Amino acid sequence: MLRSILSHRTTTLLTSPTLQQIRKMTTDVSTYRYNHTMYRIKDPKASIKFYTEALGMKLLEEHHSEESKFSLYFLGYEDPASKGLVRLGRQGLLELTHNHGTENDADFAYNTGNGDVGGYGHIAITVDDLQAACARFDSMSVKFIKRPEEGRMKHIAFVSDPDGYRVEILENPMLRK
Repeated sequence: MLRSILSHRTTTLLTSPTLQQIRKMTTDVSTYRYNHTMYRIKDPKASIKFYTEALGMKLLEEHHSEESKFSLYFLGYEDPASKGLVRLGRQGLLELTHNHGTENDADFAYNTGNGDVGGYGHIAITVDDLQAACARFDSMSVKFIKRPEEGRMKHIAFVSDPDGYRVEILENPMLRK
């Protein structure tokens, strides 16, 4: 075992770039793009339904690994700029990661990072009409965390996905047709 560990360390040292090599590497940060955010989910059926039906996203791609017991679902919006692009060519996607079996455990829940001490925060979706979107969410029994009429910030709403992740809803009048 010790020989294996030493062999791995030697191989790593021989193949790892040196500080001088790293300094010579270049990258163009103007080509960097925000690709996706990943959420761990308990029940893919409930989560995909929420993001596709309530928020209007499209399920763009999915991958299933029975051996490793997980599935990945990539969701996003279709717009003229992204039409026909592969996943890595798109921006602003949501990756839902499901570890198989969690949907069958009534007591299972992920930590969304939004407990008593705060933490993570939320994603935000723009809509053409905030009041109409909220009325639509009501008709679909979407859980509200904050309605526009609550609190001082009347121009936003917050809803919750099936796992408790927060989604801010913002009106963008430029989206109106």
